[in-house]
Amino acid sequence: MDSATSTSLQDTKEVVKDVKEGNVTVIEKAPAFDAKATKKLIRKIDWHLIPFLALIYLLCFLDRTNIGNARLDNLEKDLHLHGLQFNDCLAILFPFYIAAEIPSNIMMKRLRPSVWLTFIMVFWSVAMICQGFVKNYSGLMATRVFLGVFEGGLFPGVNYYITSWYCRHECGFRMALFFSAATLAGAFGGILARAIAEMNGVGGKAAWAWIFILEGLLSLVVSFMAYWVINDYPSTAKFLSAPEKAEVERRLNDDHGNLSNTYNIKYVWQAIRDWKIYIHMLICMAGFCPIYSFSLFLPTIIKNMGYTANEAQLMSVPPYVVACFFTIVASYVADRVRSRGVFMCGFQIIAIAGFAMLAGTGKAKIQYAGTVLAAIGIYPQIPLGLAWNGNNIGGNMKRGTGIAMQVMGGNCGGIIASYVYLTRDSPRFIKGHSLLIGIISMAFCLSLFMTSYLRRENARRDALAAVTERSDYSDEEKLEQMEVADNAPWFRYTV
Repeated sequence: MDSATSTSLQDTKEVVKDVKEGNVTVIEKAPAFDAKATKKLIRKIDWHLIPFLALIYLLCFLDRTNIGNARLDNLEKDLHLHGLQFNDCLAILFPFYIAAEIPSNIMMKRLRPSVWLTFIMVFWSVAMICQGFVKNYSGLMATRVFLGVFEGGLFPGVNYYITSWYCRHECGFRMALFFSAATLAGAFGGILARAIAEMNGVGGKAAWAWIFILEGLLSLVVSFMAYWVINDYPSTAKFLSAPEKAEVERRLNDDHGNLSNTYNIKYVWQAIRDWKIYIHMLICMAGFCPIYSFSLFLPTIIKNMGYTANEAQLMSVPPYVVACFFTIVASYVADRVRSRGVFMCGFQIIAIAGFAMLAGTGKAKIQYAGTVLAAIGIYPQIPLGLAWNGNNIGGNMKRGTGIAMQVMGGNCGGIIASYVYLTRDSPRFIKGHSLLIGIISMAFCLSLFMTSYLRRENARRDALAAVTERSDYSDEEKLEQMEVADNAPWFRYTV
């Protein structure tokens, strides 16, 4: 055997090994793009997309939830808030956040991601800065409204954007890397709030005001970079060569079964009429509710364990760091095994255990361990759930609408979260912890149902294909049924 043949066989073995390990989705490769070349291409896309997307979501989540840190620096006292007024200021953001989500995804489709994401980022940054200059309850409510309007488009927009670059079973890990910024925002927010507390009184401003102003200015600086850093679509990406652009487009078309990617309002209505998306909306709501409760009230919960305000700011960091690790690892493994539901159910059980520890004892060490378990259980659910729903929606426009609907439903959980932990229930917040246990239990039942249903539906379609002796469809036949989205007979759901 000559050296050239030996090298070729060795390359083939490495390609097979790479595919078996699940590192990349390879679909009927052209000769120039074997598994190794495809893996290199995907890593190139990762480095140009994910870091900046994670950065802007870190800033978005930080701006939305830093009010929980500001609360420990006398925000309620200085603005003369009483009763449920602080909770009202938390809740008012979410109806406007929710209302912006579907229109925002449609606008991003009509315009370009670089234009639309830059636009909303500039204006939420301005709203955040203005929040540092409010003098009363009405001013805080007004700035929170504008913050919700402009932040609402980022999360569903970026998740939709990711599905425009990656195959279905590559999206979950990338969504997790993006969403892990939310956990880092919690950790970073606690450290930053502790440092900014030293600025109390500077320029006649309280520490809580400086938290809003400085973090808003940071977001504004980054927003001015967004237009040039964000690449719109594979076909227009400057960092890809012409063959690479063609390969990315080919992989996406093959992976999505050549389903429709055109702009047409009828695909919006397809999503609205799809009952499966509503189940995912409820699961997402039951995921976001404990996340917002956790991020908005964790400093207060830890302070009520007997720690000082500054200690509580710093002790809120470790749960987020651990949650970040599990969020990334869970989605990475889920992508490799091409399964979502079993991971969702597993982390929901962990979250229930964590909140049960918080509700079941008054011992500070056990309660703190409960916050760590709760964080591990709740944060991985969001990228897993979004990838699960996105994987199972056929067609670009329907998928964009479906993801926006899912996040819209999820953020309804933010309204509930604003009233989970009430001052009158302190210091133990047993009612709040118990409510979250019930909500997560609902998500567990729905996740179990969807896993069973999708597995049965795949089996039904496999059986139908066996009866009709059809295991493959020509491109012409696929084009004829491209508008039926995930109801196409060759489409298989991710379970």
